[in-house]
Amino acid sequence: MADDQNETSFDESEEIAYLRATPVETVLGNHFFVLLQLAALQLSATPANLAGAQLVIDTIAAMLQAGGSRLGEHVDLYKNALAEVQQLYVRAATGPTTTGAPGQE
Repeated sequence: MADDQNETSFDESEEIAYLRATPVETVLGNHFFVLLQLAALQLSATPANLAGAQLVIDTIAAMLQAGGSRLGEHVDLYKNALAEVQQLYVRAATGPTTTGAPGQE
């Protein structure tokens, strides 16, 4: 019963009102960043969940391609954030590398 007392009340009508009042581009932008966080979390797991991260990355890329400039003024920000997560994926997929001279780490 303690779990019932700790549950947060969800008001569906407030959520619907928010979605109706908020520009579609803003809602999608919020979702892009949630998905980017999800991909980063998959990559930061030990071991990294490369398959899960790749699915999220591919989904974001498809959304960006489909939406294009219609996604609004922040589309370049979304593309840059995706590129950063893609770089994290490559690093996770290829494993650790050393960048110093031999003996220096």
